[in-house]
Amino acid sequence: MDTSSANQTNQPNSLSEIDKLKQQLQSVQLPTYLYEKAMEQIERINLTIKYGGNLAQLDITAKYVDWITHLPWNTISQDTFDINKAKEYLDKNHFGLEKVKEMILEYLSVIILQKKDPNNTSFHAPNLFFVGLAGTGKTTFALSIAEALGRKLVRIPFGGLSSSSDLRGQSKTSPEAEPGMIMKALRRAGTKNPVILLDELDRCTPESRSSIMGVLIELLDPGQNATYTDYFIDYPFDLSQILFVATANNTSAIASAVLDRLEVIQMPSYNDAEKIEIGKRFVLPKFLKETGLSANQITIDDAMWEKLVRPLGFEPGIRSLEREIEMIVRKAAFQIVSGKGTNFTITEGNYREFAP
Repeated sequence: MDTSSANQTNQPNSLSEIDKLKQQLQSVQLPTYLYEKAMEQIERINLTIKYGGNLAQLDITAKYVDWITHLPWNTISQDTFDINKAKEYLDKNHFGLEKVKEMILEYLSVIILQKKDPNNTSFHAPNLFFVGLAGTGKTTFALSIAEALGRKLVRIPFGGLSSSSDLRGQSKTSPEAEPGMIMKALRRAGTKNPVILLDELDRCTPESRSSIMGVLIELLDPGQNATYTDYFIDYPFDLSQILFVATANNTSAIASAVLDRLEVIQMPSYNDAEKIEIGKRFVLPKFLKETGLSANQITIDDAMWEKLVRPLGFEPGIRSLEREIEMIVRKAAFQIVSGKGTNFTITEGNYREFAP
């Protein structure tokens, strides 16, 4: 079959795709200029196809239309304005750390007052930055803030981030181009005011650190983030309603200009007594629930808790304790499923049967 015949064969299907793109574009409320710009792009593709051009550009345009029609340009979730409920969430998810909780409640109070004031048109809350060693509860606090406000939480991991284009997106000049992680996070959230967790800021690759920090400055600056432009979307998106929460093990790799836009909260280490209480109240119930077991099927003798925690004394967080308890629960679950018992109490006498 010659080329002209192939073009004629493909043309009806292509024109059908054009109609679908137009319908998709018209099905959502977009900013006027963005709508017109996308419609012009579709018409150009339409002309190209009519006169026998190749269809590669159609795929790029289809991807672009899919993205702009699935971003939450106008969707905002309703905040929960209850500081007592917020305190309940913090106490439910965290043992101790009263100073940190107090700072978060003050932070949430500022947000509540700003949002309740009908005359306040410029919403701005500080960007919190939890700094501390692994296992000290940094990420969990971001979850608690989102729960307290009734907002979606979306995590953006910076570990191994190797290019600012991963955040900013790539210009739509090739089929491989795609939006950056900020736009992807907003699409997953489905609202323009989620809590976005910028996790492990200190772990992006050294070669690209300066360019990544440059994007972060724009993200976190209230004077700039209302007109943030992803290179793929190529149209300003208002990020001013987002609550950014960041974490890192330390601040040595963070640019001073970025630190100026963050409110640093140092996460203290846990002592042995706190680790025991966290293990009893949070960690063991969590793994029992995940495994589908009840609280009376697996118990840990009080005398055992100190022995579980003591070898971890050098560790500031609870990661190792979590791993140890998870393994105990898993081994006990295997014993139950194997018919070797229906409930177990972990004591000094039988600990080796369940030890990691």
